[in-house]
Amino acid sequence: MNYLAHLHLGGQRPEQLLGSLYGDFVKGRLQGQFAPQIEAAIQLHRRIDVFTDRHPLVDTALGRFSQTRRRYAGIVLDVFFDHCLARDWTLYADQPLEQFTADVYRVLSSERQLPERLAQIAPHMVANDWLGSYLQFEVLEQVLRGISRRLTRPEELAGAMQELRRLYEPLSEDFRLFYPQLQEFAQTSATQ
Repeated sequence: MNYLAHLHLGGQRPEQLLGSLYGDFVKGRLQGQFAPQIEAAIQLHRRIDVFTDRHPLVDTALGRFSQTRRRYAGIVLDVFFDHCLARDWTLYADQPLEQFTADVYRVLSSERQLPERLAQIAPHMVANDWLGSYLQFEVLEQVLRGISRRLTRPEELAGAMQELRRLYEPLSEDFRLFYPQLQEFAQTSATQ
């Protein structure tokens, strides 16, 4: 799952929103460097990632990609699933997407001690409405291009958009089957 899904699944309190994002930027053991609620949200983020990586529906979705893209298919699928979530937001959330993203951006903008890399990208995320922009399928090309700049073998992401266009319907169906299960897992895990 990518940013939007983690934020949606991790809880709506400011500490939960922060921890849901921190999960992609904080590595290693958590040893009290963050508030307990933030660390709990980071742990939930990690459990969501493990659940997702091991789920048979995700394996099915990954298997739809060509062999040449298989190495980075997980990244492409995460981004596409955020598009599906934004596109179908009203099926999974009680508040409008615009209100949700505005709340996230408000929390992000008011936090002064973001992890280093998140501190670098947060102003761009807010200014360019990264989360809301997932609604537009064509934005994924820009997202994937940005990701490819950080990869050791960026050429393996070349052509990913053509593949997503070809796989749009079956991957959308994979998402529709998977996301309710992921929501249930996240709700159960958050109370443990």
